[in-house]
Amino acid sequence: MNVIEWLFDAQLHIGDQTVLWREVVGNVFGLASALGGMRRRVWAWPVGIVGNVLLFTVFLGAVFGTPNPVNLLGQAGRQVMFIIVSIYGWYQWRKARGETGAAVVPRWASGRTRILLAVGLVGGTALLTPVFTALGSYEPVWSDAWVFVGSLLATYGMAKGWTEFWLIWVAVDVVGVPLLIGAGYYASAFMYLFYGVFTLIGFVVWARARSGSRFESKRVPA
Repeated sequence: MNVIEWLFDAQLHIGDQTVLWREVVGNVFGLASALGGMRRRVWAWPVGIVGNVLLFTVFLGAVFGTPNPVNLLGQAGRQVMFIIVSIYGWYQWRKARGETGAAVVPRWASGRTRILLAVGLVGGTALLTPVFTALGSYEPVWSDAWVFVGSLLATYGMAKGWTEFWLIWVAVDVVGVPLLIGAGYYASAFMYLFYGVFTLIGFVVWARARSGSRFESKRVPA
């Protein structure tokens, strides 16, 4: 059995619960990407893409015949979205990277942009909920749609360098944790809970970097 086959089939048993190792590994890559994003490093994007590929196979449990035969279409679909938007972000940050290694200068979104983000989050959730319902996504379907739309907006905001993207992640995590626990994806739920704290820290770091505070992240070559 090669490494890829082992990673695809390997399981971790905790009591009567079964957790796929690729769910754990995929979330670790996601955490590393978030850390790179907080430090504004270009490598955050390709690292995140690796995690997205792994998690895509996890959240289509019924399709890939995993021990947890539940399809979270919003979760799976957002991995595809992540890959597409991450390619855009990777390009944008590489183009903007200066000699210090920091790829982007954090900035606040305009008032109009904030309103559009809020309307997009609520409106996008309302539009996608019946679509995900028709496709058989896990209940409550609105929360799956919320996570998908919020993830899209947060990733795009990160690519644009808007400090507010961290707060969108908080909104995603608040809904995503109970959804994942209910669906039996415990490793991802734990990571979402951890991300919730991490994203608040990321917001503070970016806000201080924007204001030129001495608490700005130490700049080192990427």
